[in-house]
Amino acid sequence: MLIRPLVRALHAYVPGEQPKIKGLIKLNTNENPYPPAPAVLKAIRAAVDGRLRLYQNPTAQTLRERLAQLHDCAPENVMVGNGSDELLALAVRAFVEPDPGLASGGSRVADAESRAPRARRSRSTVQFFAPSYSLYPVLAAAHGARTNVVRLAADFSLPSLELLQRSKAWDFDAALTFVTTPNAPSGRAFSTAELDALCRAHRGVVLLDEAYVDFAEENALQLALKHPHVLVARTFSKAYSLCFQRVGYAVGHPALVDALDKLRDSYNVNGLGQIAALATLEALPYYRANFERIKASRGRLSEQLSDLGFQVLPSQTNFILVRPPLHSAKVWLEKLRERKLLVRWFSAPEVKEFLRITIGTEAECAALLKAVRRILSP
Repeated sequence: MLIRPLVRALHAYVPGEQPKIKGLIKLNTNENPYPPAPAVLKAIRAAVDGRLRLYQNPTAQTLRERLAQLHDCAPENVMVGNGSDELLALAVRAFVEPDPGLASGGSRVADAESRAPRARRSRSTVQFFAPSYSLYPVLAAAHGARTNVVRLAADFSLPSLELLQRSKAWDFDAALTFVTTPNAPSGRAFSTAELDALCRAHRGVVLLDEAYVDFAEENALQLALKHPHVLVARTFSKAYSLCFQRVGYAVGHPALVDALDKLRDSYNVNGLGQIAALATLEALPYYRANFERIKASRGRLSEQLSDLGFQVLPSQTNFILVRPPLHSAKVWLEKLRERKLLVRWFSAPEVKEFLRITIGTEAECAALLKAVRRILSP
């Protein structure tokens, strides 16, 4: 066979649909409904010139310096990636030992698993809560690592530290633990205090995935500067309208950042993306105003859907998770699609009764509500 058994057995990550249907309202991939700042578009256009034949700065040094200034740290604390997804993948490669028992693409048999020393199992473990970002298990499987998945509480809150410490399921020695905060797909935020307590109890690396943090009331970035085993990952995609450019970054101890840097592609962040991100950081008032618009729309849409019989979970992201009335969530997905409204449905047991709806413009939210009322009417 030409293809490794591990790769043959791999189930690839499935991103949200990106169909090209005229008149379709896309509320399925948590894109910002508002465009980049005019100054950002101007900077990108101005950079489309003869320099396209040249290589960009390989370390995104100017952007690292500007991010360090923003977060009151040193450039050595910052790593820039091809979206935050690259940084998550690099973290798995940098901190987790592949499990020899999974090299064939199958699962380690139970008796061999029980004989393996716990410390060795921990060094090969990628750990996360469920439900959370569905890329995590794919990254672990691609690396030949074990996964340890622990369910969030019934209301999607974090289990208490005391409960995790009593539980034999949670591994405080896991090589790498991902925590999505605010969480996706639930939208629930976790307080900095409870995240701090969780990080302090861990002995492996903890990566706090803050892709949606700009829509939340607090953030945990200081934990990455406080604890030598903690990283915070962020992205310019969700809040800063730069999905197309793929720019993310991580903040943490220089030793962790250096480990990621050793493994990245030699020119991992494209030059136009670096220029766009730098221009974005000079236009923060524009984006902060948009954050407030999206949060206000989120509140109105949540209230209006609740009035129509939906169970709407509290959210500190640019999307909401809702349990619809009358029909199953999967049926609602199809009925909305028939009306050219695309939302997201997940088949995972914890969330299969819910729809995830991105907060759109006021006009898009109005169109969604109009379609919902028509579906609910006799």
